[in-house]
Parts: sequence; structure tokens; C-alpha cells
Amino acid sequence: MASIKYNNTNGQKGKITYNSDIVSGIVVLSLQETEGIRLVPSKSKGIKLNFEKDGVFVDISVIVCYGYNVPEVAYRIQQTIKQMVESMTHYKIAKVDVHVQSVVFPEAKAENEIAAGAGNGQDAAENAQGEPTDGQN
Repeated sequence: MASIKYNNTNGQKGKITYNSDIVSGIVVLSLQETEGIRLVPSKSKGIKLNFEKDGVFVDISVIVCYGYNVPEVAYRIQQTIKQMVESMTHYKIAKVDVHVQSVVFPEAKAENEIAAGAGNGQDAAENAQGEPTDGQN
């Protein structure tokens, strides 16, 4: 674990030390606040941080839920990470790269709609022929 030091330029004595895990935790919190995504199920949660002189370079991999606009979600991720990290740690975010690994489709809802649609189509065909839908003559 690397410690990152922040020197306060307001003339105050002393140093504030941020562990890189703290910054990573702030990134995870900002991702959890973003609607329509899931974290990549891995040890690093799909987060890579590089601390450079220009600022912090963040590399994020996420899974987007079906029905969300991918460019809008990626932009919200970038803005949320930038705002939260800069306000909580005073680090400057130089760049946030967002990689969409996949799209998750709602399985249970889709299966129910398919089953309901097949039943409704069959009933409509039987009613058009004048036959009862419950099997009685």
C-alpha cells in the first residue's frame, strides 16, 4: 500500500497523508451513487489509480444495466468521481477513463413478458375464430 502525501499550501504546518486505498474507496462510493451501473466482480472492482504530478488518472471498468444511455452514464461516472475525490481529498483528477465491460439485461422480467405475450397472442387468435378461450364448447 502506497501512501500519498498532500502538502497544504495555506501556510499551515504539517502534512496530510492519504492512503491510495482511501481514494479507491471514494471512487467506489461515487460509483455506488451512480444509477444504472454495477461494479465489475473482481478483487480490484475494476478500478485502477495512477498518481502523477498532473493529478490522479482513474481507469474504471463497469457493467451497464439495460435501458440506460451508455454515454450519459459514462459522463455521470466521470463527473461524480471528479467531484467527490476533489472535494474529499483536494487531489486534482486529471483524467477518468470509463470502460463498459458488458450490458446486463433483466432476465426475470424479460421471461415473464415473453410468456405473457405468447399467451395473449393465442387467446386473440382463438377469439377471432369465435371459439371460447377456456376450452368449453
